[in-house]
Amino acid sequence: MRFRTILKKIIDTKVLMGEVMKEASFSLAEAKFASGDFNQDVLQKVDKAKIKVRSKKENVAGVNLPVFESFQDGSDTYELTGLSRGGQQLQKLKKNFEKAITLLVELASLQTSFVTLDEVIKVTNRRVNAIEHVIIPRIERTLAYIITELDELEREEFYRLKKIQDKKKVIRAKDEILRLERKRLGEEQEAANLLEEGHDEDLLF
Repeated sequence: MRFRTILKKIIDTKVLMGEVMKEASFSLAEAKFASGDFNQDVLQKVDKAKIKVRSKKENVAGVNLPVFESFQDGSDTYELTGLSRGGQQLQKLKKNFEKAITLLVELASLQTSFVTLDEVIKVTNRRVNAIEHVIIPRIERTLAYIITELDELEREEFYRLKKIQDKKKVIRAKDEILRLERKRLGEEQEAANLLEEGHDEDLLF
């Protein structure tokens, strides 16, 4: 959303910049026509920049965007230029070029932010593509392998439990046979004892 907003502002500012520069060029021609060649006079009086640029950072969704803004530092060192003739045209010229510089700084700020956001979006898209086409398929293959191994372990555990149950059944069957055999042998032995003739002792009355 911010990317499209910056793009729209860049287009609007460039259109406005063209109109402002055209007006500034016309005012420069008018001033030269009214005052003559005043370049040397202006250059001799300028010792420092009147309009300066400072930068700051603006955080947008975790991205630090550089923002430039212009400000006026000090007084106009050539405010008396054009008093003899062409003063009105020179004042108009200064205002037009000040407006052009302000727009130029704003345009530079917008384009720098645009380029920064564009690079961040490209990096993000590369990361998304890497996640979508490399990391996620790798994780899916790992999950499929783990599921296959768990299914194999489950089948092995089921087979082991079944074998244990079969062995328990065999053991219980053997125990039951042994118990029945012991019971049968015990009954035969008891019947034999009852039929066995023993020597009874004489009883004295």
